[in-house]
Amino acid sequence: MNKQNPQADPRIAKKFAGDRNWSFVAVGVLWALYAFVFYEVKDYVDQQVAWTLAVFGGLVLLFNTAAILAMVAHLSEERDEIYGLDLHYVDLAKKKSYS
Repeated sequence: MNKQNPQADPRIAKKFAGDRNWSFVAVGVLWALYAFVFYEVKDYVDQQVAWTLAVFGGLVLLFNTAAILAMVAHLSEERDEIYGLDLHYVDLAKKKSYS
Protein backbone atom coordinates (compact mmCIF):
# COMPACT_ATOMS: atom_id res chain seq x y z
CA MET A 1 0.00 0.00 0.00
CA ASN A 2 1.01 3.57 -0.53
CA LYS A 3 2.42 5.27 2.58
CA GLN A 4 0.85 8.60 1.59
CA ASN A 5 -2.67 7.19 1.27
CA PRO A 6 -3.39 4.20 3.52
CA GLN A 7 -6.86 3.88 1.93
CA ALA A 8 -5.38 3.33 -1.54
CA ASP A 9 -6.69 0.44 -3.59
CA PRO A 10 -4.31 -2.56 -3.31
CA ARG A 11 -4.85 -3.19 -7.03
CA ILE A 12 -2.82 -0.04 -7.71
CA ALA A 13 0.28 -1.51 -6.08
CA LYS A 14 -0.22 -4.76 -7.99
CA LYS A 15 -0.61 -3.01 -11.36
CA PHE A 16 2.41 -0.79 -10.70
CA ALA A 17 4.57 -3.76 -9.67
CA GLY A 18 3.57 -5.62 -12.83
CA ASP A 19 4.34 -2.65 -15.08
CA ARG A 20 7.67 -2.04 -13.32
CA ASN A 21 8.69 -5.69 -13.63
CA TRP A 22 7.74 -5.90 -17.31
CA SER A 23 9.65 -2.67 -17.97
CA PHE A 24 12.79 -4.19 -16.49
CA VAL A 25 12.25 -7.39 -18.48
CA ALA A 26 11.94 -5.31 -21.65
CA VAL A 27 15.22 -3.51 -20.88
CA GLY A 28 16.94 -6.83 -20.21
CA VAL A 29 15.65 -8.30 -23.49
CA LEU A 30 16.78 -5.18 -25.36
CA TRP A 31 20.31 -5.48 -23.93
CA ALA A 32 20.40 -9.21 -24.75
CA LEU A 33 19.25 -8.61 -28.32
CA TYR A 34 21.82 -5.89 -28.92
CA ALA A 35 24.57 -8.09 -27.46
CA PHE A 36 23.51 -11.06 -29.58
CA VAL A 37 23.31 -9.05 -32.81
CA PHE A 38 26.67 -7.39 -32.16
CA TYR A 39 28.28 -10.76 -31.39
CA GLU A 40 26.91 -12.28 -34.59
CA VAL A 41 27.80 -9.30 -36.82
CA LYS A 42 31.27 -8.37 -35.53
CA ASP A 43 33.08 -11.09 -37.51
CA TYR A 44 31.64 -9.85 -40.82
CA VAL A 45 32.58 -6.16 -40.54
CA ASP A 46 35.82 -4.19 -40.31
CA GLN A 47 37.18 -3.37 -36.88
CA GLN A 48 36.38 0.32 -37.36
CA VAL A 49 32.77 -0.51 -38.23
CA ALA A 50 32.57 -2.83 -35.22
CA TRP A 51 33.74 -0.02 -32.93
CA THR A 52 31.23 2.36 -34.48
CA LEU A 53 28.43 -0.18 -33.99
CA ALA A 54 29.53 -0.76 -30.40
CA VAL A 55 29.64 2.94 -29.53
CA PHE A 56 26.34 3.89 -31.12
CA GLY A 57 24.63 0.70 -30.01
CA GLY A 58 25.82 1.48 -26.48
CA LEU A 59 24.39 4.99 -26.74
CA VAL A 60 21.04 3.62 -27.90
CA LEU A 61 21.03 1.18 -24.98
CA LEU A 62 22.00 3.94 -22.55
CA PHE A 63 19.25 6.30 -23.70
CA ASN A 64 16.58 3.59 -23.84
CA THR A 65 17.50 2.35 -20.38
CA ALA A 66 17.44 5.90 -19.01
CA ALA A 67 14.03 6.50 -20.60
CA ILE A 68 12.58 3.34 -19.06
CA LEU A 69 14.01 4.21 -15.63
CA ALA A 70 12.55 7.72 -15.90
CA MET A 71 9.16 6.27 -16.87
CA VAL A 72 9.20 3.91 -13.88
CA ALA A 73 10.18 6.79 -11.57
CA HIS A 74 7.30 8.90 -12.93
CA LEU A 75 4.83 6.03 -12.51
CA SER A 76 6.09 5.54 -8.96
CA GLU A 77 5.53 9.19 -8.06
CA GLU A 78 2.03 9.45 -9.51
CA ARG A 79 0.80 5.88 -9.42
CA ASP A 80 -2.34 6.67 -7.40
CA GLU A 81 -3.46 9.18 -10.01
CA ILE A 82 -2.47 7.14 -13.06
CA TYR A 83 -3.64 3.71 -11.98
CA GLY A 84 -6.54 5.04 -9.90
CA LEU A 85 -8.11 6.62 -12.97
CA ASP A 86 -7.58 3.42 -14.96
CA LEU A 87 -9.18 1.29 -12.23
CA HIS A 88 -12.07 3.75 -11.92
CA TYR A 89 -13.00 3.18 -15.56
CA VAL A 90 -12.47 -0.57 -15.26
CA ASP A 91 -14.90 -0.62 -12.33
CA LEU A 92 -17.41 1.49 -14.27
CA ALA A 93 -17.19 -0.87 -17.22
CA LYS A 94 -17.78 -3.88 -14.96
CA LYS A 95 -20.82 -2.23 -13.37
CA LYS A 96 -22.20 -1.38 -16.79
CA SER A 97 -21.70 -4.92 -18.09
CA TYR A 98 -23.49 -6.43 -15.05
CA SER A 99 -26.55 -4.21 -15.43
